Amino acid sequence: MNKKIKVGIIGSQFISHIHTLSLKRCAEAEVFAVASPTPGHAQNFAAKHEIPHHFIDYRKMLAMAELDMVVLGAPNDLHCAITLDTAAAGKHIVVEKPLCLNLGEADQMIAACRKAKVKLMYAEELCFAPKYVRLKQLLDSGALGLPTLLKQSEKHSGPHASHFWDVNRSGGGVTMDMGCHAVEFFRWMLGRSPIKSVYAQMGTYVHGDKTQGEDNALILVEFATGVLGLAEESWTKQGGMDDRAEVHGSKGVAYADLLHGNAIETYSAEGYDYAVEKAGSTKGWTFTIFEEEWNYGFPQEMAHFVDCVQNDKQPQVTGEDGRAVLEVIFAAYESAGKGRKVALPFKTSARKPYDLWRSDGT
Repeated sequence: MNKKIKVGIIGSQFISHIHTLSLKRCAEAEVFAVASPTPGHAQNFAAKHEIPHHFIDYRKMLAMAELDMVVLGAPNDLHCAITLDTAAAGKHIVVEKPLCLNLGEADQMIAACRKAKVKLMYAEELCFAPKYVRLKQLLDSGALGLPTLLKQSEKHSGPHASHFWDVNRSGGGVTMDMGCHAVEFFRWMLGRSPIKSVYAQMGTYVHGDKTQGEDNALILVEFATGVLGLAEESWTKQGGMDDRAEVHGSKGVAYADLLHGNAIETYSAEGYDYAVEKAGSTKGWTFTIFEEEWNYGFPQEMAHFVDCVQNDKQPQVTGEDGRAVLEVIFAAYESAGKGRKVALPFKTSARKPYDLWRSDGT
């Protein structure tokens, strides 16, 4: 019998909590250690999740011989450095989206992991969300005919953590944060067909007091096959997370609401503990989610990555996929900045996507 894969968590906030809950549902994984630079955070996280080891310095965690795999949930601007250190330590790594800040960093990460012969896995959970997996099966089976238009939208009232609002740390606004989901969703649904061009419209409408980044965006992705993907992204939608997709084909159409269709329609005059991610008040009508991590596909995603490490399999979503997504994101910011369609392949030495939208800092 193969031994359990011992996993280290880097990060102690919302996404690391989700990653840990998901890994604990995987029989072949053992969450072995956690690292967070903020004093007390790793210790408290370890106590909450019954993790045997905790560190302030992630490098000390990487030195543990027992560790097989690391799941990275740190801010975007730290992804590259931590990945390079993890590869040098000989550990496989799962990187939460987006892969990193820019294409140069992406190339460094891919090269370092290849050299060290470790897997670089890109955590795009929409490729594992059960409802979206079924949606792809419908398309692949021919039930909808030939695809013509795909839509994917993700909307909520804004990020959990302060670093998302800082474009120097995050790289951009809602497009960098959530547009990356839609881009990989389109690529995955269409068998990762080449992308021909990108057109985007962005603006900061509500959160100008918090960020220089855009809080709403429309992104039109044109594939070489002629199929279009339309992404709608928002940080200004109140009332909790909204995540849905549409597939239009020559012989049919399918609509998938990731969360509302799996929720309990609830009315409460008093309010209650938790409805769904990003929900504010729970008074009045709400959609009460259940099995939230499962509906998003996080346990399935982590089980897949653990299986890839345990049995030396090719990951379904790789560092190269993360880089391809990042290339589209950069092209989208360039499009929004220049007001025109941008062709792919797209090359840029920009340090972060935001610089291509508002290079003068306005």
